[in-house]
Amino acid sequence: MDIKEKILEVKKELRSNMNGIASAAMRQSADYRVNFGVELPRLINIAKEFEPNHELAQALWKENVRECRILATILMPTERFDSELCDIWVDNIRTIELAQLFCLYLMRRLQFASEKAFEWMASDNEIKQCCGYLTLCHVLRQGELSERSSDEFLDQAATVLNQTDAKEESNIEGKSSILKTQVIKALQIYSSQSKENANKVKKIADYLP
Repeated sequence: MDIKEKILEVKKELRSNMNGIASAAMRQSADYRVNFGVELPRLINIAKEFEPNHELAQALWKENVRECRILATILMPTERFDSELCDIWVDNIRTIELAQLFCLYLMRRLQFASEKAFEWMASDNEIKQCCGYLTLCHVLRQGELSERSSDEFLDQAATVLNQTDAKEESNIEGKSSILKTQVIKALQIYSSQSKENANKVKKIADYLP
């Protein structure tokens, strides 16, 4: 079965599992060319029907269909997903759902995950920043940061929190609550690693639980 045939098979599966109500609700956001409203557990089962394949994952991503892009993150072999392609994909992410799944199923498996996390955290693009903090959460779960990386993370996190708090207090445009949520999650994981880390976090965000 060639790639075109596999794509047709994927779409056949998606149509047979289409959730009309969810699809209609998602369509209103106009974030994708097409979406079928298929729930994540079913997408995971569909992915199991195919072997990880670079060409298939690339073709699925280019479809700009919600479910196809989620499947692409699951089916992309890490050894074929280089830094350049990683940047191309993240530039095409438009929703926090896809950002979360991209980081969960793909970014956390990459050797350059930490490098990309810090690069994206410093971006002006909010979705890319979210990807940075989501990726860093996975990096933190796998081990501790160096002192230099810790300082950079805390500086970036403090900047986001200050901008978000300023927005909440004055009602002006600033960093969104979605980004703030990702930052807080990363800080909580970092804080849980040691008492020293917890004290560092308390200095910039003493309202954290």
